[in-house]
Amino acid sequence: MSIFEKFIDLFVEIWSTGIVGVDFSKIIIAIFILLFFLILRGLIAKFILKRLQKYVAKTTNQFDDALVKASEGPVKFLPIVLGIFVATSYMDFDGKTLAFADNVNRSLITILIFWLIHQIVEPITYLIKKVEQLFSRDLLNWIIKANKILIIFFGFAATLDIWGVKIAPIIAGLGLFGIAIALGAQDLFKNLISGILVLVEKRFKIGDWIYVEDVIEGVVERIGFRSTVVRKFDKSIATIPNAQFAENAVVNISETTHWRINWFITLQYSTTVEQLKKIRDEIEKYITTHKDFKISESTEHAVRIDKFSDSSIDMYVRCFAKTNDWSEWLKVKERLAIAIKGIIEGNGASFAFPSQSIYVEKK
Repeated sequence: MSIFEKFIDLFVEIWSTGIVGVDFSKIIIAIFILLFFLILRGLIAKFILKRLQKYVAKTTNQFDDALVKASEGPVKFLPIVLGIFVATSYMDFDGKTLAFADNVNRSLITILIFWLIHQIVEPITYLIKKVEQLFSRDLLNWIIKANKILIIFFGFAATLDIWGVKIAPIIAGLGLFGIAIALGAQDLFKNLISGILVLVEKRFKIGDWIYVEDVIEGVVERIGFRSTVVRKFDKSIATIPNAQFAENAVVNISETTHWRINWFITLQYSTTVEQLKKIRDEIEKYITTHKDFKISESTEHAVRIDKFSDSSIDMYVRCFAKTNDWSEWLKVKERLAIAIKGIIEGNGASFAFPSQSIYVEKK
């Protein structure tokens, strides 16, 4: 037998033996099967998903948009899983290799299922309209994140179980670790619970202007698990532990329905009774007839002579602006201040200011 014939025989033998008992012809066909499913994946992404996205973009329902976007990854992953399954089935493994291939297929299918569940958690919330009435959007985002973490954990556990890894000891160990962490991180859990209470009670939401005495005033930018980020009016950022909002009174200025003006106007003691009455009546007329102010039982106004101070007669003015916009409220205050000054000057009276008389005794 010539060297060439020996080479041919050896080549045929290796070709037939192949890898792990599968000849190379089946391996090559399996590779082509995988390539076919990869091409199929590209076609799904290019034509089917894009057409679906264009179709749902025309609808007013948010659910279908969110569902298509969320399922994009799992849908693209499906042809790969199917391709590997068909390819490994065609190669006809046996023994340990068959068990390994079976575990790979089971793992990929498990990952696909949990990935799909993970992705559709958020779109489902669009179906349940009453959820946002019960919970704020921020709390809903927390719930979604928590569910996604649980799904990832269970998916990981299910995959490990396929490979024969016992997860019960791992869970028990995590439980003991969790107890140790809880004992050593009481402030962390205190802030976490406080954050949940803030969201459940809807004390404030992102974009609200809040004030907590001796703690913070500014606009809420982010509500986290442990802390809340507030943009102060000097444009600096403050990160406040959530426990501060549970332990202190929170004033949500953004929820103000009508901004109040609450002033004391000081007039000189030389002001006559008739002047006082006319000034009072004209200020009240301005408030009750001007479009800037809300006149109702819930927004009761008042213009009254209040008291005699050390160096002035004090007139109390209280009214509510129709606007709940802070910038517009400043303009309303300005117009009222100019009107009051005009009324006082028009009636020949003057504003009082703190003064003190000094008497010098001559000897």
